[in-house]
Amino acid sequence: MTKRLDIVFLGLSLSSSWGNGHATTFRALIRGLKAAGHRVVFLERDVPWYANQRDLADPDFCELAYYSDVGEMIDAYAHRIRRADAVIIGSYVPEGVSVIDAVADLQPRRLCFYDIDTPVTLAKLERADEEYLALRQIPLFDTYFSFSGGEVLTRLERRFEARKAEALYCSVDAGRYRNTGETFRWDLGYLGTYSADRQPTLERLLIEPARRLPHLRFVVAGPQYPEDIDWPANVQRIEHLPPSEHAGFYSRQRFTLNVTRADMIAAGWSPSVRLFEAAACGTPIVSDFWRGLDEVLPHSEALIVARQPEDVVKALTEIGEDARRSLAEAAKARVLKDHTGLARARQLAAALEDLPERSARTEPMIQSLSA
Repeated sequence: MTKRLDIVFLGLSLSSSWGNGHATTFRALIRGLKAAGHRVVFLERDVPWYANQRDLADPDFCELAYYSDVGEMIDAYAHRIRRADAVIIGSYVPEGVSVIDAVADLQPRRLCFYDIDTPVTLAKLERADEEYLALRQIPLFDTYFSFSGGEVLTRLERRFEARKAEALYCSVDAGRYRNTGETFRWDLGYLGTYSADRQPTLERLLIEPARRLPHLRFVVAGPQYPEDIDWPANVQRIEHLPPSEHAGFYSRQRFTLNVTRADMIAAGWSPSVRLFEAAACGTPIVSDFWRGLDEVLPHSEALIVARQPEDVVKALTEIGEDARRSLAEAAKARVLKDHTGLARARQLAAALEDLPERSARTEPMIQSLSA
């Protein structure tokens, strides 16, 4: 690091992990930024859904402030936004299009977008759905940081006219995700909010194996699952698991299942934070397949790829303890080296420092695009 950076984030939520993966992603990254010596303020829209479900209302690693509407946010934080070394706006921010226009009009030194939902975002833009980002706004950003890497970055620059697209994968807070030493309670578990496009894979790779292996124990943790799902008797349900309990949850599983959303599979190179969390806890992973997975955690070396119920049944019944531990150790070593919050924070800081501050040359574009 050559200097201490002052960064303003505007994101979906930092305070509540209920029903979203943004909070844990931001927490790991910003804790890493704090550890690296940078200063962060996070601005979050005060909405009832998250206000009633906050599990980190007062973080000790950054300043967290709430606002009720775009005008109030600009009135209260315009000076902070202008003087910051970088302003980073996240995906799915409420009234995101208005937020982006208002912040761009302030002409911050560096303006970036952090898309934690890149394949979803691009699919929405293709069908003219501009819920939180307008197509015209993409060239506003000095860098478009993307949850997805690989071919998506080229598409962002060529098809969507991003000035610069760079992968910024999610990461794990290695200080909070580690094996707790608890006794195994489940043979296979899954942690994730219900999603209609993930449910068929969950049915295939957990529910059906549970039916075939009634003597083994399974668990699914996460909110919003419909009441009409036919859970086998040996599948335990946990409605919500706060991040403080994730490490213990992973540590009590012999294997954990990773299931990827359809848009992420189509895009490839979109590792879920659950991969990194489970690996950091020393729990071997069974995952569905997508392009780029081997670049993160190689198949048969650091995880098991499953396409059919038979693959899961084989893993649970034929992989011995030594092989199970070898998978876990290989994944953990890779994640602790390349995918911690501190590693990601250093990557982000280096990228920001490489960006020149905005000059008069960019101001007409900002004004015309936000008009």
